[in-house]
Amino acid sequence: MEKGMDAGLLGEVTCVDFWCNEFGMRVRIALRELGVPFEYIEEDLRVRERSDLVWRMNPVHRSIPILIHHGRPVCGSVNIVEYIDDVWGQVTRRLLPADPADRAGARFWADFIDHKVFSTQTRFFTSKGEEKEAAKEELVEHLKRLDREVLGDKCFFSGDEFGFLDAVFIPFSSMFYGYHQHGGIDLELECPKLTRWEKRCRERESVSEVLPDGKVQYELHKKFYGIE
Repeated sequence: MEKGMDAGLLGEVTCVDFWCNEFGMRVRIALRELGVPFEYIEEDLRVRERSDLVWRMNPVHRSIPILIHHGRPVCGSVNIVEYIDDVWGQVTRRLLPADPADRAGARFWADFIDHKVFSTQTRFFTSKGEEKEAAKEELVEHLKRLDREVLGDKCFFSGDEFGFLDAVFIPFSSMFYGYHQHGGIDLELECPKLTRWEKRCRERESVSEVLPDGKVQYELHKKFYGIE
């Protein structure tokens, strides 16, 4: 699509994203999980200037992912996943749990992933010396908490079925290889339940079609983070 193309020329459902964007992967996985056909438009984050489409669809943050449904934008990755579930989820197949307390818990841990795991991951890759070691320890503790307190002995975060929190967190597993390469983090030792969960998720077509190879993801993020 040309940068100046009118949003009215888009398909019924369009996802604007960059292929290795962990936040956008959530949206593409959720769409595939619920069998929603969609058009995909690549927004290269390596280019500093955002496209006209992004400026018009998300003028506040000018960020991706963006879901465009019937010409109307929905922004914020977690918000988009909830929107997808509200619009296309069925009684027999929902991403968010049916119980209100369980739904609140899933949203709480999604916020934990965004504001604890991701921010600590960023510090781990960008800092040096003692600060890097502190960020590494904190990152491992966050992952252990998800391993023990949230996942536990379940197949997926919501139980036997792949659901909302799985879609929210599985994109970050594409950086597990980078955790080991960059800081020697052995997740099979530290978080055995989480590593088994990752393998189960990657067996799903909705996930395998979206998640990039860990080596490729790490090399690209090294450039983003300025790691030599």
